[in-house]
Order: sequence, then C-alpha cells, then structure tokens
Amino acid sequence: MTVTGQDISDYVDRVRAALADLPPAVRDELTEDLPEHLAEVAAETDGTLVDRLGEPEAYAAELRAAAGADGTAGPPSLDRRLAAARHRVRARLSRLDARLGPILGYASAGEFLRLLRPAWWVLRGYLAAALLGAMTGGGLTLLPRPFQSEVLGIVLLAAAVLASIALGRNADQLRRWPRRLNRLGTLVLVVFGLVLLVNLDERSQRQDFYEGVTVGNPYDSVQDVFVYDEQGRLVTNARLFDQNGVPIRLGWPTCVDGSGAVPPPRNVYPYCPEQAPFAPPRPSAPPPVPTVSASPTTATPTGSAPPAPGVLPTVTAPAASPTGPVPAPTATR
Repeated sequence: MTVTGQDISDYVDRVRAALADLPPAVRDELTEDLPEHLAEVAAETDGTLVDRLGEPEAYAAELRAAAGADGTAGPPSLDRRLAAARHRVRARLSRLDARLGPILGYASAGEFLRLLRPAWWVLRGYLAAALLGAMTGGGLTLLPRPFQSEVLGIVLLAAAVLASIALGRNADQLRRWPRRLNRLGTLVLVVFGLVLLVNLDERSQRQDFYEGVTVGNPYDSVQDVFVYDEQGRLVTNARLFDQNGVPIRLGWPTCVDGSGAVPPPRNVYPYCPEQAPFAPPRPSAPPPVPTVSASPTTATPTGSAPPAPGVLPTVTAPAASPTGPVPAPTATR
C-alpha cells in the first residue's frame, strides 16, 4: 500500500493533537521534523504508517517520554535520554537530507541513495567475500583467496553477492534484532572496505608492486632464481619477462639483511646472492713465462783440450760418402 501525502498529514495532526497539553514551544520542537521522518519511513517499507510506527497516540507518547514531558517525577532515565538523543539526531539528519536533495536533483538525498541500493548490494557482497578471504589466510587482495585458492575465491564471491542481493530485497521484513545486526554488519563492512582501499593504495605506491605472471606447479615451491652466464658467473640484478614483456614474479626472500629482518621482494633476481647453489669458477693457472739469461756463454767442445798456441788444429776427415772417398787435407807448419 502506497502512503500518500494526506496520510502523512493526518498522522502528524493526530500526533500533535495527542500532545496538545504540552507548551506550544515543546510541541513544535517534538513535531518539527515529523513529516520528513514519516516520508522517509513510508519510502523505506511497504504498508501503512500505523503498521510501521503504531498508532499516532502511541507514537506521541514515545515523543513525550523521550522529551521527559510525560509528567513523571525525577530526572529522565537513561532510556529516555537515549531516545531523546536519537530523536534529535534523526531530526538533524532529516534536515540535512532535505537540503542535499536539490543538489543531487531530487527532493531528498535519500531518494537518490535509494536508486543506488542495487549497486550497494553488489559491493556489500564483494566486501563480505574479501573479509572472509582475509580471515582464512588469503590476505588483503582484490580477488578473495580463501585458503590461497582462486577457485574458492570466485565461488565465495558469487555466493556472497547473491546472498547480499537477497538480503537487500528482504531487508524491510527484518524485525528489531535482525535489523540491528544488519546495520552493524554494514558498518563493519564499510570500515573493512576503507582498510582494504588504504592497503591497496599503499602497495601501489611501492616500486615492487606490479602485475606478475602466475606460475603453476612445479614452480610454486621456488624461493629464489639464480642466473648464470656462459662462463658460469652469477648474474645479479637480473630481470625476467615473458613473451609479452610482462614481468615474471617467482619466489620469496629467505635471507636477512644487516638489521636482521627479511627484505621485501623485488623485481630483480636473485633475492639472496649469498645463497647461490654454485660457487664461481676458479680461474685457470697462467702459462709459465721463460727466463732469459743476461750474460752470454761460450760453448766448449766436450772431450778435447784447447789447441796449444801457435799450432793449427788437426781436422779429422769426415766419413766417406757413398759416392766416393774424399782426400783429407794435411795440416802444414
């Protein structure tokens, strides 16, 4: 049943009539924003105002008790003070709602926000899935990963969005405590969404934040990557890319720096050069360099004495060649 403007006016008139015994200033203060509040209630749920708020006389009694004008002796109780505070806050929000409406092109801001409820239902389901993924070891990631599983994350995300849509369509049928739990859960998800947004923004500002290539088994157990050139020398600060130029991310640092903390992963390899599996090759020994004597030496024939002074040496004839004998020369004095 649609609540009309006449229904709201009649309800307000009956509330004011029930408060007729109060001073005019008090009565006007209690019912100042009542029409706006009734219009908001009528837009949020189906049914008449009496079904939602009760009879106007009972509602007037609640306003009277909240303001401490019910004729009871003594100071107002805690419940009455809380009710009065809620009424004042509700009145201020109603005035703010009416002022922001024309800026958005609607009679009230609530009317504009009601158009965005389906989008909020989807976002609420995503935030719920992300929160469950973080609580099950998946961390703060864009895609929920419960138990580090992307498949479970997709299933959880779809189920959470569908459940959130169903809850949003039936939220008007919730009673007192379920309605409060729904509002409390909404507040928790909003706070978690802000934390997730801040975390992702901080990670995007770091130099090591980039979209890597997911490598499946058997590379899930890789902790570090060591690159060697053709001479067997370790290459430091090496970068890995796939055929599309996308950086490849593997491993996680297992060493500690000078302060005793594990350094954050970088987009260069190896993370820990001191843990290289192969030692650098040993250099080969240089060839021996020959030594040259500085002073010349004179060769002396072995087995013969030097000739006496003034005597010519005797030359021995060589052996005869196959072609014939050769006469030996004779030494003369």
